[in-house]
Amino acid sequence: MILGLFNGISNCCPFRCCVDRLCKLSIQGKKANIPLTPSPFLASSLSHPHSYFPVPLSLSVSLMANLARFSKRALQSAHSLARHAQPQPQPQLLAAERGFATEAAKSITPSPDRVKWDYRGQRKIIPLGQWLPKVAVDAYVAPNVVLAGQVTVWDGASVWPGCVLRGDLNKISVGFSSNVQERSVLHAAWSSPTGLPADTSIERYVTIGAYSLLRSCTIEPECIIGQHSILMEGSLVETQSILEAGSVVPPGRRIPTGELWAGNPARFVRTLSHEEILEIPKLAVAINDLSRDHYSEFLPYSTVYLEVEKFKKSLGISV
Repeated sequence: MILGLFNGISNCCPFRCCVDRLCKLSIQGKKANIPLTPSPFLASSLSHPHSYFPVPLSLSVSLMANLARFSKRALQSAHSLARHAQPQPQPQLLAAERGFATEAAKSITPSPDRVKWDYRGQRKIIPLGQWLPKVAVDAYVAPNVVLAGQVTVWDGASVWPGCVLRGDLNKISVGFSSNVQERSVLHAAWSSPTGLPADTSIERYVTIGAYSLLRSCTIEPECIIGQHSILMEGSLVETQSILEAGSVVPPGRRIPTGELWAGNPARFVRTLSHEEILEIPKLAVAINDLSRDHYSEFLPYSTVYLEVEKFKKSLGISV
């Protein structure tokens, strides 16, 4: 097959490059004293059926792969040139193309030990010992979220794509209608150096911005944690407080109620107005409503039947 291919398209540049590459690699193998092995297949393909073309044993696999790749390119280029030159393609090219396709199909055999990965999702519930993450029925947890160990996601809460909640050392809880946004990491230490509780507790109506890091901290109800914020061990954010984006709360630091803090380390900025305090739970509720749309896309069954029932009712058909 390769002999016919060589006779038909010997003037093609890709195939000539392949032959030059084979010769150079063979010469390099002689200089490096690499044991050579006769290759009748290559001999019949490149020069003469009875000639001897030595190929390094360690390079034979890569040489055959290069030969197959360049032969395929040569076939494609020669076929396109023949199609532009003549209305009907040459019989030699057609025969070589069919033979190459047949040989390639025979040479490619999938291994039975090959792992067939499922890229539709990942394992998001990881039990550790006796601890199993608990997720409420109406809570939204994205498919690529990782919940490990002592993690509890309460009713109406939402954990968005890319988050990691690792409760292997202590407890982590996400309260009612709270949300942990994209790429946030929640962890808990064995114990807190300040003597405060070492678990990570997020109360109700709390918004955690994207790319935040929370470790053994407590966030009381109706708070906003800005994006890229870091809360260290033993830190406490009291109710109706706001932490600006990019803030870092040192270990044991307390943010009083009704205040706005920002910076690294976090410092007091000003007192929140009454209108700003009222907007904190509204933001959590709005994100909760948005999570309902995402939650409906990952139900274990289809929701098309709802549209069918609605259409039947519009036509007066009993459901």
